[in-house]
Amino acid sequence: MSPILSPVESTTIPILEKVVSFSQSRHTVLVGNLANADTPGYQIRDLNTETFQERLERLIESRNTPYADANHKVEEYDSAMQEVEDSMKTLMFHDKSDLGMEQQVLEISKNQTLHNMAIAIMSNQYQLLNVAISERI
Repeated sequence: MSPILSPVESTTIPILEKVVSFSQSRHTVLVGNLANADTPGYQIRDLNTETFQERLERLIESRNTPYADANHKVEEYDSAMQEVEDSMKTLMFHDKSDLGMEQQVLEISKNQTLHNMAIAIMSNQYQLLNVAISERI
């Protein structure tokens, strides 16, 4: 029997989990920038959101691409999922740019909005799964 994606994996929940995890990691880095704003020689750090988004897009594409071989689809999905996880560990912006405190607070605010949106959508997905499981309408 060929492996296929489970009902949970076929929803957006695994993707939303990666978005939540990325936003939590990024929040830690951004708050560290604020905490060290007055530290002499401290260099601003950030996670590369563009790389994360590109890899997330590839993950979504791999889920939606039909394959004749179900094993290939699962391998492609797993590979794309690993790329997304790897991008969450990539630090960027170790340059000597001087982003002000206001810019850091703005980035934290945007990141918090992303996190809250992903949590809300994920909560909705779990509610839909719960309704489907309990067979209530």
